[in-house]
Formats: sequence, C-alpha cells, structure tokens
Amino acid sequence: MKPAQKVVWEDRPARYRRPLIQAIAVALVSVIFIGLILIMGIRDLRTIDRTLMGFLENRGQGVINVVERLAQENINTLVQGQQQRHDDTFVPLAEEAFSPQRLLIRALVNIGREVDTNWKADRLSENTLRKMVAEKNLWMIAVFDKGGRAVFQSRSLPSSLAGSQGAEGVAIEDFARLGRDGKVGFIALRRRDGSGTIIIALDPKGARYWGLKVAIEKAIGELGAGQRQNLLYLVIMDRQGKVLGSTGQGPQTWRPGEFHLPELLDGRRRIESRKGAWQGKNILDMAIPVTLNNRIEGVARIGLDRSRSDSVLRENERNMLVFMAFIVAITLLAMGLLYFNQNRHMERLVEITRQLEKAERLSALGQLAAGVAHEIRNPLNAISMASQRLKREYLPDDPDKVRDFGILTGVIRDEIRRLNGIIEEFLTFSKSRRLELREYSVVEVLQKIVNLVREEAVTKGIALETRWGEDPLVIPMDVDKLQQAMLNFIKNAMESISGAGTVLVSAGLQSRERLVITVSDTGCGMTPEEVERIFNPEYTTKEKGLGLGMTLAHEIIRGHGGEIRVKSEAGAGTTVEVILPTESRKS
Repeated sequence: MKPAQKVVWEDRPARYRRPLIQAIAVALVSVIFIGLILIMGIRDLRTIDRTLMGFLENRGQGVINVVERLAQENINTLVQGQQQRHDDTFVPLAEEAFSPQRLLIRALVNIGREVDTNWKADRLSENTLRKMVAEKNLWMIAVFDKGGRAVFQSRSLPSSLAGSQGAEGVAIEDFARLGRDGKVGFIALRRRDGSGTIIIALDPKGARYWGLKVAIEKAIGELGAGQRQNLLYLVIMDRQGKVLGSTGQGPQTWRPGEFHLPELLDGRRRIESRKGAWQGKNILDMAIPVTLNNRIEGVARIGLDRSRSDSVLRENERNMLVFMAFIVAITLLAMGLLYFNQNRHMERLVEITRQLEKAERLSALGQLAAGVAHEIRNPLNAISMASQRLKREYLPDDPDKVRDFGILTGVIRDEIRRLNGIIEEFLTFSKSRRLELREYSVVEVLQKIVNLVREEAVTKGIALETRWGEDPLVIPMDVDKLQQAMLNFIKNAMESISGAGTVLVSAGLQSRERLVITVSDTGCGMTPEEVERIFNPEYTTKEKGLGLGMTLAHEIIRGHGGEIRVKSEAGAGTTVEVILPTESRKS
C-alpha cells in the first residue's frame, strides 16, 4: 500500500506556481522570433551556398572558355596547314603552326604502331582492323607485305592509293605521304626493315574527329596553373560520347540521368551542375557545352574541389549557430527574469488579496460578535432565570414526570450555557488583535497550560510530555492571549488522539531572534485539504462550536509577529511549530 504523503503547511503564502499569461505570451513571441531568425539564417545559408556554387560554376565556365579558345586556335592552325599543303604557293609556317599537325600525325602513327605490334604478334585480322576503325573513327586501315600485296584491310583499297606503299626511306615513326582521293586523306607507314607498309585513311568525318581531338588535347595541355587550381578532372566528349581530351582521373563515361545531355547539346542549357563526391573529396560536378567553329561539338565534364567553399559555408553555419545560441540565451534569460519578476509581484498581490479577504471576514465576525453579544445575552439571561425558577417552583406532582422534567430543564440549561460560550468566543475573537505586550517567560505559560490539561489527558490515556531547559525563554507577549492560543493547539492535539497516545510540548531558541514552540501528537493526522483549511474561520470538524479556536490562535500568533508551520501525515500525527520573535517589532 502506498504510504500517505506528508503535507507541510505554512501560514506564509505558498509560492505562486501557476503559469503566468505574460510569461507564456513572451515565450510564444520568443519562439516566433527565434523561428524567424532561424528561417532567415537558413535562407542566408542557402543564398551563400548558391553564391559559392555560382562562383565555382563561373570558374568552370572560364576553364572551358580557355580550352575553347586554345582549341579553336589549334583547329585554325590545322586548317591553314592543310590549305597550304594543297596550294600552289608556299608560305613558311611558324613552329607553333606545325605543333597541331605533328600531334595529329603522331596520333595516327601511334595507331600504326599498334597495328604493327598486333601484326608481329600474329594477332591481326580483318575483323580486328574493322573493330579498330570503328573505335578510332578511321575510314580504313590496310596492311601490305614486302611485295605490295594486301595482307589485311578493313575495306577494299582504292586504286588511287596503289604505289604509296613503295615509298623509300620512311621509318615507322614518320609519315610517308599525305595524299587525297576525293575527300579521303591517308598516310602510309613503312616498317624500318622494309618488310611491309601500313596505310591509315581518314574520311571528312574521321578527319574532323581527329582534328578536334588533337586540338582539344593540345588546348588542355596548355592550361596554366591558374586554370588548374581546384581542378580535379576535365573530360571533353563529342556527341557520340567518345573522349576528345581529358586531364585528371575523371569519369570517362556518362551514367544515365546524370545530366540532361540533349538539352546541353541543343544549347538549351548553358551549364548544369550537381554536388557530389569523387575519390574522397567533395566536388561540384559540371557539364558544359563545348563550342568550336560556332557549333556545339560536345560536352565538357569538369570537377572542381569545393572544400574551400564548404569551409566558408561551415564557418557561416557556425556563426549562425553561435548567433542563434546567443539569441536563445538572451531570450531565456529575459523570460526567466520576467517570470521571476511577475511571479514575485503576483505573490505579493495574492498575499495582499488573502489578507484583505481575511481582514474582511474578521471584521465581519467582529461586528457580528458585538451585535450577537448585545442582542442575545439579555434574552439568554432571562431564559436562564426562567428555567431555574421552573425547576425550583414548578416541579410536577406526578413522580413519573419529575425525571423527564429534570432532563428537559437540564437540556435548556446546557444549551443556554453553549450559546453563552459561543458569544464569548465571538467576543474573544473580535478582541484578539488588541495585544498588550510585556516580557514574560514562555516556559511558565506552557507549564501552566500543561498543568491545566494534565488531568484531562490522564483521563483519556494520553501521555503529556514536555521538553525545555532551565532557560525561562523570556520574550515580549500578551500572556493571556498567547496562553489561549497555545491552549487551542494542545487541546486540538489531544482531541486528534483516539485512545492511548502522546502529546509532546517543547520550546527552544532557533536563533538569537527566533524562538520555536512545538506541539506534536500521535493522532490521526490530516489530509492535504484539511491542512490547507484548518485556519479558515468557516471551516470546522467539530459537531459543536463554530471552529474559531484555530483561527483565533492564528490571529494571536500573527499579532505577535510570529509564524505557524503545520506538518501532518494522515495516520501518523501532526506537528505544529509556532515561531515567535524574541524582540518586539519596531513600529
């Protein structure tokens, strides 16, 4: 069984704990204010993020613009070289003009080396050549032996190319002759030992592909350190998805759904970017159309390291969080101060209200007491005298009625006495605040009360114990009223005990300024509701009387400048502590 909860009552006002409307309103306003700051902070962070991403996009676009410019220059150089080769007039070209052409010839020579290696390893076939032609955007590859017979060829050899394989003094690293058959250009590569020749032919589509590839690879190689800063990879692919040039270890293929390639190739999107990770680094992956000769030739995929932009964003996030924490701390502090201040004023207001209500009740009781005393006492005296005369002079002659007559007259007498006691209680209550203080011993007052009620306690089987030292504990008091108050406390303690029990009365100094009188009993105790109401004038648990004894005692103690504390537990008794000042209050 759950034990009863101990209840502690003090005559001082209990702390006002109900939530204040003002504090709730401030809390709501603060929550809204913090929410607005949070929303604004998030919007600012998103704006900063978009700005940083825009900066990286502009940087990526700038890199592609440089590549486009350099690649366009390389393409123009290639075109110029081809025009001069087939023109009747000859204009010497600068060294820079030969560079793209050499790169193109070198790329085709590398293909010839690969074919030659497979030929030597006996891994060459016409299917192998067709596959290589398709992969490398060539028109034809043909292999001839020492006697000029075609050993392998990806397609039939045009008659206009006959005899090209017989050129002398050509090493495999150099080109023999660049010829034309309509719109098909070719180079012939002879082995150093003269055991055979390899011919690689390009149609306009292949020539365009290899011209773009060489121009873009050379342009990427010419990127300066400024353009390569934060550049993790750059891959340029044509419309068919073949790599035209790259730098760094970037993705060489497009996964479906990564970017909107048709819109980029059609020019409907200038740039497309997304955040991602690559080789353990946070990057901004971008796809940008590459325009050469006023035509979109492909798409560049570029990855920029965004660690610096992320650090800037994190710094702003930290600043926002610190600012938010500062605002929240100020708000909570303001709410706490407001709640404390409002709570303190509310406590005072409640205390004043309670005192006013109590003063009104006591004033009404005092006025009622004076009226009752004036209006009832005289009739009561007349009734008392009449009942005494009836009992003395008008006894019935019938012996059987004498007993009933005595009972009736006794009831009248007892009720008159009870009414008179009520009147006296009212009169005492109305005069309880008018105190006449003088120095007197608390021990003598308590001992007198104990001697007065000891016989009654013995009759009821109650042990009445006292505990105080030899110190008389002299304080300023109204002796009669303080004695009346303490008598009420002790008699209530005795009345709470049914059967055997103990009442302990003690007194002692709590400090130099305060003295404590304690009355403890082992009675029935009180519920929390009873503890809260025991000092209300309108509350009583007695069948007879008005229940003004505790209210009267409370007013007397308050009149002395003291306090009352009640500690009670249902079924375990009650303890009443009366705290009195040891010195008179200064008016």
